[in-house]
Amino acid sequence: MYVEAQNNFINGVCEISVEGHISSMELLAKLKHIEDAMGRIKTVDKGPRNIDLDILLHGDQSLSTVTLSVPHKAMLEREFVLRPLCDLIPDGIHPQYPTETYSNHLHALPKDPSMSTIIPFGKHGIFKPLDSARQTKIMSILNITPDSFSDGGHHSPNPDQTLSTIQKHVQSGADIIDIGGYSTRPNASNVSTEEELARVIPIIQASRRNFPDIGISIDTFRHEVAEAAILNGADIVNDVSAGTLDIKMLPTIAKLGCTYVAMHMRGDAATMTRLNQYPEGVIRGIAEELLMRVEAAEKAGIWKWRLVLDPGIGFAKDLAQNLEILRRLAELRQWPGLEGFPWLIGTSKKAFIGRITGVQHAHERIWGTAATICTAIQGGADIVRVHDVDEMRQVSKMADAIWRL
Repeated sequence: MYVEAQNNFINGVCEISVEGHISSMELLAKLKHIEDAMGRIKTVDKGPRNIDLDILLHGDQSLSTVTLSVPHKAMLEREFVLRPLCDLIPDGIHPQYPTETYSNHLHALPKDPSMSTIIPFGKHGIFKPLDSARQTKIMSILNITPDSFSDGGHHSPNPDQTLSTIQKHVQSGADIIDIGGYSTRPNASNVSTEEELARVIPIIQASRRNFPDIGISIDTFRHEVAEAAILNGADIVNDVSAGTLDIKMLPTIAKLGCTYVAMHMRGDAATMTRLNQYPEGVIRGIAEELLMRVEAAEKAGIWKWRLVLDPGIGFAKDLAQNLEILRRLAELRQWPGLEGFPWLIGTSKKAFIGRITGVQHAHERIWGTAATICTAIQGGADIVRVHDVDEMRQVSKMADAIWRL
């Protein structure tokens, strides 16, 4: 029925609002005008074209003419239509099938294993969290801080001295450089906004000039730092608090339109170690609290396809809870309301690894970290945040070869 020999394409569904009344035929005319302006050329029926705008639904209206049918005749047979529609209104009801939701219709269709949500980052990068053959992205850690637990004091805020480290990370296979100027380890010292900006902005500027194709992430919970970083060349904001430590963060991300990592945590650096009680279990606790942050992000105007989630290993979690997250990551990925998001996992050299392996010094916890990276990839991690890029790229390649089929 459809032309299958065609390049990959992006399909999306959006809801539009207009002032006053517009008929379905008037709306169709406006859509055709947009297609013409974009140079649409139709080559074959049900085949590829550079742009194709269809009306799926128009309120509760129904229409059947030679040129237009509303609801769209083929919408219930197309996974590439129903899947993005269900991101908007999974519990919606088709006028002709009042006992079935759109989600029910989607689950009744045969699955296309190559279809995935798309979350962009950087100049060329994309996350494809539902693609079973996707390759794990490597986020390398670059802390411009004196007190981070593993590499604190190792990297200077002087761009010339730091660029050689970044170049090494890029050559070792990093997809994203995560630059931070404020340590979020438990009981870390407070740093002023001005000092944080002074640490990270010169590094971001130099990184963008010298490595135009690499993804750059700013690790901050402050909206001022996030905005300055994005305006100076960063692509991603990696926020350990998912907006809970700065009420202006989510509106700022919405304004910037950038990709945003929302991590689960409770409290702050001084209090989080005391906030690790989850009466209904850590997985349910994380899922329900992240769902609230996703809802807050969307309410603030952040596009759902710009969100990445992080369960926050080591943040308001004890050793057993960290291990449970790694064992049950697949459950989090499939939690109702959290499906289709990319997941970032950050275990690199953390204290729980040292407690299990007996390795006291954080910089020596490479082998324990490698085991957690393998487990995270088995569970569906899309991005792993690491200190040792060369070693963990090898680990991720091996794990991808085993699990990403």
